[in-house]
Amino acid sequence: MLRLEIVTPEKKVLDAEVDSVTVPTASGEAGLLANHAPVVSAMKPGILTYAVKGSVEKMVVAGGFVEMNNNKVSVLTDSAETAAEIDTEAAKAARESAEKELAANASSAIELTDVTREQLEAANARIQLAAGK
Repeated sequence: MLRLEIVTPEKKVLDAEVDSVTVPTASGEAGLLANHAPVVSAMKPGILTYAVKGSVEKMVVAGGFVEMNNNKVSVLTDSAETAAEIDTEAAKAARESAEKELAANASSAIELTDVTREQLEAANARIQLAAGK
């Protein structure tokens, strides 16, 4: 068993015993099981999945960091939402806004483009989770 703790600046979103965790990292999805080697990694916006007694639960996280040590997984993120908490219309509006900004600034500073791409990834993940995929 793993202890999964998900924390945002506003609150502790989750503190539970789980069987496994999959997090969206900058280099792809990382699966974490009991007795995994210690790890610290940056996360990108996406869907975090965890299994509890055969049931699979999902949340959208807005990037951040994950640390695994001594069977404890700590996720520090700006936001974490379940499918029920997602405002689909707001997510679609955010995706549209990010797509327009990327198109308008295609040749501008890379830093601006990276932030906008993260916003687009977060919006897409929220829409995907809300749609039940």
